[in-house]
Amino acid sequence: MPQPTSPASPRRVVEDALHRVLDYDLNGYLDLFAPDGTLEFPFAPPGVPVRMKGRDQIGAALLPLWERAWEAGWRSTGYSPIVVHETLNPEVIVAEFDLYGEVAPTGETFQLAFVHIYRVRNGRVASLRDYWNPQVLSSRLGHISSDDLLVGAP
Repeated sequence: MPQPTSPASPRRVVEDALHRVLDYDLNGYLDLFAPDGTLEFPFAPPGVPVRMKGRDQIGAALLPLWERAWEAGWRSTGYSPIVVHETLNPEVIVAEFDLYGEVAPTGETFQLAFVHIYRVRNGRVASLRDYWNPQVLSSRLGHISSDDLLVGAP
């Protein structure tokens, strides 16, 4: 009789999430969340929700952001070494990393620093706090401002 598989570890879930972002795999990324999981952008720019709950709401907020980045020619090329901090709470894990990429039409490169705080329960993201600085987008890439990536931006 086959043994039931145990849920993915928090570290594995974080690794999967980061790979799916790099691959622009939004559906795979959303599948990592618990049905009622939350995603928070504590420093969200105007027009981007600070808190989303549930896969549908998270997907509805992220899809326009990811589409606009793709249409603008943004291509993620990799991460700096990802530093993962396990905590005394086995559900909570902190990941620090830089995302590297380029704007394909111009060849201009970018680097964005992130800190993610994950709560992973039963192999699914129960909550993610995604800390990043949206001002870096406009300061590094003046021709593509953070406003270009906002939900509902013209």
